[in-house]
Amino acid sequence: MMDRIALVVGATGITGSNLAQELVAQGWKTYGLARHPKIEKSDVFPVKADLLDPEDLMRALETVYPTHIFFSTWMRQDSETANIEVNSRMVRNLLDVLSKKNTVEHVALVTGLKHYLGPFEAYVGAGVFPNTPIREEQPRLQYPNFYYAQEDEIYRAADRDGFTWSIHRPHTVIGHAIGNLMNLGVTLAVYASICKETGKKMLWPGSEAQWRGLSDVTDSNILAQQLIWAATNKAAKNMAFNIVNGDVFRWNWMWGRIAQYFGVESEGFNGTVTPLADQLANESQTWQDIVKKYGLHDHELFELTSPWHTDLDLGRPIEVMVDMANSRKLGFGAYQNTEDSFIKLFEQLRLERVIP
Repeated sequence: MMDRIALVVGATGITGSNLAQELVAQGWKTYGLARHPKIEKSDVFPVKADLLDPEDLMRALETVYPTHIFFSTWMRQDSETANIEVNSRMVRNLLDVLSKKNTVEHVALVTGLKHYLGPFEAYVGAGVFPNTPIREEQPRLQYPNFYYAQEDEIYRAADRDGFTWSIHRPHTVIGHAIGNLMNLGVTLAVYASICKETGKKMLWPGSEAQWRGLSDVTDSNILAQQLIWAATNKAAKNMAFNIVNGDVFRWNWMWGRIAQYFGVESEGFNGTVTPLADQLANESQTWQDIVKKYGLHDHELFELTSPWHTDLDLGRPIEVMVDMANSRKLGFGAYQNTEDSFIKLFEQLRLERVIP
């Protein structure tokens, strides 16, 4: 197995960090690339590099000869035009640098459901809601989208260099990561901890459609399983895959279960939207007091939480869940209970003294 050499791009993120550990567990030699690779596990080899600087990439990867690339990072910009320019350039720079080594056999790209949903105005402004469950056969939308630009860079490089590829489109990812741009699970854990300490109810922050409709999420471990499966399964080459846990739930059930775990009261949709960004806006000092009182690791509130992204997910005016036909037909049968995903994460955060 050691002839398989993985380069995980975005190794400190919610997807990349969990993927790197799964690769190591399965016997891969694994490199983790990031701008600031705070990789605590000594069995992942850190690579410090700036994807926007080709010369820096060449230096950083001088002695790295990967067979498999797992690309799971992006840089948030002020507009989609800027997102497209910056995020496609990161993919292009990496693959151009590695092209000269002639060792890459497979490239996997992690994107998400924005592939199908597009920007908010795509389904709200137009008044045309996508059919659910979201299916892999649904075509690209007529909106600018940096996911499409990233895909196109991989297709171009694959034609040039002869490697195979896979595209992976998770729903909201639940897993352990600190300082991640999109981290609903940790955000809810910190929010619930603040509610418990202050005696407040957990107020549902999103829309009625999300409160009442069906939903699903993606455990970071099940995403890692699918990434490795597609990279090592000949039948799965050159395909796009949706990836979720395999169960569905309604937030009007799950919200109460999360509140119950933390021992707080909860309140559901009451006719108005109360975004987490507003609820947490003035709670930085409250969190610092909690950190001091319980001897937690000294993380700032907005280092741990991403309320803006949680609000986007829970505020959608439509229900969203996906179909996994492409991988299910090829035999990928992994399943993860979603309530267990949340509890597993909460227990890990407690064990590591991130939350009380």
